[in-house]
Amino acid sequence: MKRLSVALLSVILISSCVSKKEYAALELKHQNTEKELLAVKTNLQKCLIEKEKEDTRVFALKEQVKSLKQDKKTALKQVENLTVLTQSSSDNIKSVISQLSEKDKYINGVRKAMTQKDSLNLAIKYHLTRNLTDGIQDKDIEVNVEKTVVFISISDKLLFKSASYNVTEKAYPVLEKIAKVINDQPKMEVMIEGHTDSKSIKTEFLQDNWDLSAMRATSITRILQYKYGVKPERLIAAGRSQYVPLAPNDNDVNRAKNRRTKIIIMPKLNQFFELLEQDAE
Repeated sequence: MKRLSVALLSVILISSCVSKKEYAALELKHQNTEKELLAVKTNLQKCLIEKEKEDTRVFALKEQVKSLKQDKKTALKQVENLTVLTQSSSDNIKSVISQLSEKDKYINGVRKAMTQKDSLNLAIKYHLTRNLTDGIQDKDIEVNVEKTVVFISISDKLLFKSASYNVTEKAYPVLEKIAKVINDQPKMEVMIEGHTDSKSIKTEFLQDNWDLSAMRATSITRILQYKYGVKPERLIAAGRSQYVPLAPNDNDVNRAKNRRTKIIIMPKLNQFFELLEQDAE
């Protein structure tokens, strides 16, 4: 009996000893597991933090890509606009060059027409000077060419009596020669201008110098038409009164200069412009 009790006590003690070892092992394993779990949690937290950072970077990259795409669209639009603008500028430049070319043609046409008119007017002046000065004193008739116009200035003592618009007999030879030159140039118009001095006049038929200058121009116009056959549609009668003097109306000599009739031979404006248009083409 005593031996059995000892044996049982020994078994109990042995069993108790084995359980403590297993417990200690389990306790150690549990501690290691907790450490591993803590490490895993720590790593998981780091991963979550890294993932959040990565998500932030991905979002930023997406926004950057979106912005780049928008910039690309804007750039493409600008390039498209620039292309249109460049094409428009190119078209404008071509248009300006074309206009300049047409302008050059027009200017050359004007120069050519002016040259032709100058040559024609010089020829008219030559014939007028040669014909009109035959038997007539130079101081009574003056012929000038200014630009495209021929001016014939005739002293009134050759044409009219004082304060009268009736043409004198000695005026007819002069007017006949002028009419011949005019009829030889059918494409030109003729203006007859009457000029007076500053002395006022008033008669039964004349109210003032306007009347006198206009009536004198009309008298010359009628003679050119009815006596010498100048076509009336080519004739213009104009009175300038005393307001375009050649010299101050302060003495008899100057007043005599201002009493004059001007016969102006000039190109018909419509034909002149037609000539310019033809040359410009």
